[in-house]
Amino acid sequence: MSAPMPGETDPDRRIVTLTGADALTFLQGLTTNDVLPLAKGPGLVWTALLTPQGKYLADFFVANTGERLLLDLPAALAQATLQRLAMYRLRAAVTLAPTDIPVTRGLGDAPPGALPDPRHPALGWRLYGSAGGTAVIDWDAIRVAHGIPETGIELTPDTFILEAGFERLHGVDFRKGCYVGQEVTARMKHKTELRKGIVRVRVAGAVPVGTEILTDGKPAGILYTQSGGEGLAYLRHDRIGDTMLAAGAQVSLA
Repeated sequence: MSAPMPGETDPDRRIVTLTGADALTFLQGLTTNDVLPLAKGPGLVWTALLTPQGKYLADFFVANTGERLLLDLPAALAQATLQRLAMYRLRAAVTLAPTDIPVTRGLGDAPPGALPDPRHPALGWRLYGSAGGTAVIDWDAIRVAHGIPETGIELTPDTFILEAGFERLHGVDFRKGCYVGQEVTARMKHKTELRKGIVRVRVAGAVPVGTEILTDGKPAGILYTQSGGEGLAYLRHDRIGDTMLAAGAQVSLA
């Protein structure tokens, strides 16, 4: 009898097969990261699809499992993302086909065929095509500890990806050439100083996700995921202070 898999199936993902001669070049011209290295063999790339104004639409993984190319999409955004990709497809030789392939994610020793999560080593590995596992992992605690935003929580339609840490988390490539929203993203990188962003904070208490943070009564940002007395917050850098409050809970930089 085989040992239990040290991971857990993620029910909030949808897997889509990506086929056709233009599959990777099609994505290369649309999304924030360089996916062409996946043509060389197995690997996993985290990337995002933006509006022409440079704002977040969706983030997802592109995987080469050694047997096929897959898109690993958040379930809540899967249909809209596929519709957006189809809008850009035109005459490209590429086919996107939804599947029921499960995705398992875990920590520690990776099973055969698993791919390391490219965002941060603390996020472990992802495996496509095998479901199950016995692990119960506190992913929120890991995300908070390492400043990793999550789809639908810290990553919303108003997000600029550099403010959300995409460069630090290997989700954007500044040498790959053009993609939708590239001009705005490049300008934020090279010509401006970021005035807002996702940061780790300490929280004396627990408040609902999305609670406004105030500094001396002035809006300073929003408090999102919390775990173990810490949290992720989107803050204006010029209003980070010693007297930040979120619904009465004291907030300070971690």
